[in-house]
Amino acid sequence: MSLYKDLSLSTLTAGFVAVLISYAGPLAIFFQAAQSAEISAAMMSSWVWAISIGAAVSGIGLSLWLKVPVVTAWSAPGTALLVSLFPGLSLNEAVGAYITAAAIILVIGVTGTFDRIIRLIPPGIAAAMMAGILFQFGVGVFTSLEQAPALAVGMLAAYLGFKRLSPRYFLVLLLMAGIALAVLFEGASLQGVSWQLAEPQLIRPEWTLAATLSLAIPLALVSLTGQFLPGMAILRGAGYRTSARPILTVASLVSLPMALFGGITTVVAAITAALCTGKEAHPDPDKRYVAGVANGVFYLLGALFSGSIVLLFTSLPGTFVALLAGLALIGAIATNISKAAADSDHLEASIITFLATASGMSLWGLGSAFWGVVIGCIAYLVLHRPWRRSVDQRNQVMQRR
Repeated sequence: MSLYKDLSLSTLTAGFVAVLISYAGPLAIFFQAAQSAEISAAMMSSWVWAISIGAAVSGIGLSLWLKVPVVTAWSAPGTALLVSLFPGLSLNEAVGAYITAAAIILVIGVTGTFDRIIRLIPPGIAAAMMAGILFQFGVGVFTSLEQAPALAVGMLAAYLGFKRLSPRYFLVLLLMAGIALAVLFEGASLQGVSWQLAEPQLIRPEWTLAATLSLAIPLALVSLTGQFLPGMAILRGAGYRTSARPILTVASLVSLPMALFGGITTVVAAITAALCTGKEAHPDPDKRYVAGVANGVFYLLGALFSGSIVLLFTSLPGTFVALLAGLALIGAIATNISKAAADSDHLEASIITFLATASGMSLWGLGSAFWGVVIGCIAYLVLHRPWRRSVDQRNQVMQRR
């Protein structure tokens, strides 16, 4: 009953757009991995079904349980690892590695280790990291002007107009206008799309040392640093103080059975989560959990028709997706930049974090989100010496006594 009363068009739209962007963006990496593995279309449908079910079950369950907009998805940086490993790695070995990675994340989640790490990161640096991650999406709006000027100008004008006239429902209006403009200017067509139900295929896992070292351990590492770290930072930045323990635990537990159907590790979403945790989803933070539930429901529909979903989202032009994601995330970019700047005591360290993250650097298989936090925290420690303040505060207390 509470869910029904809290339901709104804006939360439904936020959940839908988050799924749309996930399918049309990170799913492309899945296609690359599938091509590298030389799998059939039916197996690809099974992969999409598995990642969708994993995201749906964990997202709906956690959002209802915690009353927080928990948006889950599959590990995009983890999927990128597969592109370079296939076809040298067999599909059976990959599934075994998925299970191992999920077990590693489960142990870290249950023990609460991740929560302790998160608490050590200053809020300004966490906000700067998130702004750096989202930065490329915002820039993508304007680089799209070169590729599709009419579509880009039209969607930018629609964004400004709808944001001014109807800030609560601008996302649904922007989505509708964008589709119309894509058909008008880019020749988008849905004629080739047909209804195709999912055909899940069970894959026998196989464990090898090579797969564990080359995929399982790196997959757990990039999922924690590239997904759970920024994903939890988004929740904290939006004012939700939920512990990471139940989120990591549920996501990893769901990952275990989904791995048997080709589903890579289920994680907290980073980019799309910003759509469901901001005020655009709902002015009342206590009602934004509905966006997390809606996101899961749309993933369920995607799982059911995973065969069709592959055809549907590849029929939309890439520029449309880039524009929609960038415009939808402008509010989240502004919020995180303002939070990073608000902590003036360590603004320079936050700027270093932002620049390192926005650079898109990758070193030793770890992405820019991880290195942004590491470099930013080192800068914070060197420039501001927080331990000195702690010593001074203790000395002042002792002097008063």
